[in-house]
Amino acid sequence: MSAQRTTAGIPPWSLAIAAMLLIQLSNALSVSVIEQVGPAGTAWLRMCFGTVFLWLFSRPLVRSIRRRDVPTLLALGLVTGSMTTFFLAAIDRIPLGTAVAIEFLGPLAVAAITSKRRGSLLWPLLALVGVVMLTEPWHGDIDLIGVCFALAAGTCWGLYNVFTQLVGDRFSGISGLSLTIPIAAVFTTVVGLPQVAGGNFSWRVLLLAAGIALITPVISFGLEMLALRRMAHAAFGTLLAIEPAFGVLIGLLVLSQSPSLTQIAGIALVVLAGTAAQRGGTRTTIQAPGDQAQAAKEMR
Repeated sequence: MSAQRTTAGIPPWSLAIAAMLLIQLSNALSVSVIEQVGPAGTAWLRMCFGTVFLWLFSRPLVRSIRRRDVPTLLALGLVTGSMTTFFLAAIDRIPLGTAVAIEFLGPLAVAAITSKRRGSLLWPLLALVGVVMLTEPWHGDIDLIGVCFALAAGTCWGLYNVFTQLVGDRFSGISGLSLTIPIAAVFTTVVGLPQVAGGNFSWRVLLLAAGIALITPVISFGLEMLALRRMAHAAFGTLLAIEPAFGVLIGLLVLSQSPSLTQIAGIALVVLAGTAAQRGGTRTTIQAPGDQAQAAKEMR
């Protein structure tokens, strides 16, 4: 049974929320790996192990790739690897919730730019207020380098959402990931391998990185791709406003990073904006030739 048929009756927004929670959990767990092999090394290990797990579950449908698919696949692989590397570099310097709040400005911009209804712009604006409250820039003690890394990750995140939907329209969730995560691993090798080689590498780090990779990118990115196949850019991008709240929550539970009262108020605003974004967010699923072939194969 395919993942698409299994999740057909599940609201797409719930798939997105599950993916967000898993992503933030994997990011929090990555902190201990970052201390040993650096952010780029951690990102590279996650992409490499993600490739291994994905190929165990689903072999890449290389023969189904058309020439015009190659630029999109390469672009998604590049932004995936860059997004992970930049974000891990950010949480190495600033709190998880703050990094997610800043990174969220990327998909927020995509939601605003691609929206066709004036009323829908209200929710990104409300989420933006919440993001500012979560970031608390008036304190003036935020690591500027960490902020720049988070902004770079946010740019990649916005592009990731766009390219993920394009790839998801051509390939099933797992098939698409099995093609793009290896590309991400190749792109991150240049910066990741030197950090791993020069870091405090051990079997414990290797096993932990493998476990994190199973959570993200394998499970969480797969859920995201399934959600994006059934949602509009604006709806998905605005729904991601909840992710800074999840970042603060996971940061509190796993990393003991306590939010202030202002940040809690910001959480309430972004959750409200994210909940409102669920309305009208369903997108008609496009079944690509590659999906049809895979479905026929699975039915035999």
